[in-house]
Amino acid sequence: MNSYLPAACIGVLIVDDLRIAREGLAVLLQRHNHIHVVGAVGTGTEAIDAALRLEPTVVIMDLVVRELGGIDAMERILQRLPQTRVVILSAVHTAEHVFRALRAGASAYVSKEAATEELVRAVNAVVLGDRYLSSHATALVIDGLLNNGMPRSSGERLSARSLARVTLDSIGDAVVSTDVAGEITFLNAIAENLTGWTREEAIGHPLGDVFRFLDADTRAAVHNPMALTILQNKAVARTANCVLIRSDGVEVPIENSAAPILDRRGTVTGAVMEFRDVSVARTMARNMPYLAQHDSLTNLPNRLLLNDRLGEAITLSDRYQRKLAVLLVDLDRFRQVNDSLGYAVGDGLLQSVTRRLFTCVRSSDTVGRHGGDEFLVLLWELRRPEDAAVTAAKILEALRKPHQINERELRITGSIGIVIYPDDGTDADTLMRKADLAMYHAKETGGDNFQFFNFEMKARAIERQSLQDGLHRAIEAHELELHYQPKLDLATREIVGAEALVRWRHPKRGLIPPVQFISIAEDCGLIVPIGRWVLREACRQMHAWQLAGLTPRCIAINVSAVELRAPGFVSGVRAILAETGLEPRFLELELPETTLIEDTRVIKDARSVGDVLRELKEIGALLALDDFGTGYSGVSHLKGLPIDTLKIDQSFVRDLTRNKDGIGIVIGLIGMGNCLNMRVVAEGVETREQLEILTAHGCPEGQGYYFSRPLPAEEFGRLLKRDAAGMHLPDQIAFETLLPRPEANQRVM
Repeated sequence: MNSYLPAACIGVLIVDDLRIAREGLAVLLQRHNHIHVVGAVGTGTEAIDAALRLEPTVVIMDLVVRELGGIDAMERILQRLPQTRVVILSAVHTAEHVFRALRAGASAYVSKEAATEELVRAVNAVVLGDRYLSSHATALVIDGLLNNGMPRSSGERLSARSLARVTLDSIGDAVVSTDVAGEITFLNAIAENLTGWTREEAIGHPLGDVFRFLDADTRAAVHNPMALTILQNKAVARTANCVLIRSDGVEVPIENSAAPILDRRGTVTGAVMEFRDVSVARTMARNMPYLAQHDSLTNLPNRLLLNDRLGEAITLSDRYQRKLAVLLVDLDRFRQVNDSLGYAVGDGLLQSVTRRLFTCVRSSDTVGRHGGDEFLVLLWELRRPEDAAVTAAKILEALRKPHQINERELRITGSIGIVIYPDDGTDADTLMRKADLAMYHAKETGGDNFQFFNFEMKARAIERQSLQDGLHRAIEAHELELHYQPKLDLATREIVGAEALVRWRHPKRGLIPPVQFISIAEDCGLIVPIGRWVLREACRQMHAWQLAGLTPRCIAINVSAVELRAPGFVSGVRAILAETGLEPRFLELELPETTLIEDTRVIKDARSVGDVLRELKEIGALLALDDFGTGYSGVSHLKGLPIDTLKIDQSFVRDLTRNKDGIGIVIGLIGMGNCLNMRVVAEGVETREQLEILTAHGCPEGQGYYFSRPLPAEEFGRLLKRDAAGMHLPDQIAFETLLPRPEANQRVM
């Protein structure tokens, strides 16, 4: 199959010598979403070239084409592409042409007079491995099988009869034929299964003995279609709503059509009928209203039905002066499960969540799937708003318990937004919009919690949307920039490295810190391109400093778990290093411990992250574990990851002078790093007292506002020049070029 097509798409090449026929057929086929016309040509030579180049799933071939002809072209295509299927679409109706096409390898033979639906049915059948014959072609094959209508020599007749029998037994539809008197002369294998009669039992019996047809609605007998086709000497269209009574009395819904069998003189010698079991199709048609209103994975009401239910609930609540609550439940970090373990595991988790939700609500309440990993819970007849909080707490507790999916133990949490009718709105759209805002507020506060709507959320949502819109153009508009914070040897105050931190210089808002836009970038899918820009710019700047004789030991950038899981991340790092000329040993990638640990708690398997880290180590890059201590990593876990550096989180550094336990924790973290032969860096050093405690207990490196805030590249370059000249950073450095110190040492990337 053509590698450029979606997996579920059938690539079709059309071969017909008439341009108008090619174009018309292409238009008709393209109306079917699962069929894609990859090419249309007019000669046999062009057909071979196009097939070899495009590798279509199916070739629809006219028998009469210039240059080689349809049969020869088909044989050459199948010789080179044996997996390709060929459907002959021809205006030629002789037994000789049908047999020749089948013998040459055609999988289907359809008359040009047939409806497009029959051609599509033929395409679908051959893709599944079945042969397909239109009613006219089937009649010709039956004639060749029973009456030796072709070819002329006895050897050819024997070969044709064998081919005819195999073909009729391998097509997807049931086939039965009768002579002109209406007695059965042949049944194929599918017909035997559908009727309950064997071929030997049926042959010679009148059609009415073997086939009883009823109208599914009226239960009246249906006129024999084969008798009608013999009488009228023309094909009879499909009988609608027909039921076949099997030999054991079981009823089988069918569709059927019939055509006359003609001898060489055009005299009617019998009839052939094709029919198929349409039980599944009719069941689906009956279930269509249900399927249209329910989610196929969870069987919950879908968004369409939920809107109706919410509208009904509002009407009843207004009539009886009752409150109702809408809970919008979103699963935290659900995308990680899909990305790490695949959609099958993700689907299993959604089904498990569905079962948990039902244990938390009353039978009168509604649970539905709002879309993706969002669920909606509708609480009718609410006595007081606090009752919605009770239900939300139950849901959160239920979600936290381990989910067993395909022998894996998965853990997930949720964020819930709550709105109350009529307090927060009097129509469905307003309530859903505010529930969405409340849910996002729950996510922004760390997830695994619920939030009621308030007007402050609306203002934050407007602000968030404005930032998101601007962020889409920030890279192309060159609005992002990097600031650099030095890492120091705490004993000598020598600069040993730099951490690159992204900032957004908005044309109207000025400099925006990362804490205000990184989470937005992650939500709207921009974190990967932003991260790639940061990597490229940091490597370029580091190489420029090296060429200028300024040599910090390495440049560090922050990498999120989303970037680690992004396809092609490692190859992207390799390409950027080659592009910028920076040697890998001068690049350090800082990985947030909290995200990595959450990853392993969710999927119970760190191999996916570990494999990426090992590939990065093979390149030669350095790896640091950021925010160390906040994720509660154990020595055994760290041993499984190729980490070079541990960065003690700034919260522990702040606690050094706030409580007596702070020093003990930091000493333990430093000891763990030494035990694992990893460099240790203390983050967020802001006071002399913190610095003295760290140096007294052997912490080798640190960074923080006590030494320097993050600086633009030009200012940081001047800092490196001072350091290279032996003027290492004094305590509480203050340059005239520096901006006033911010309130917090905020760093996200």
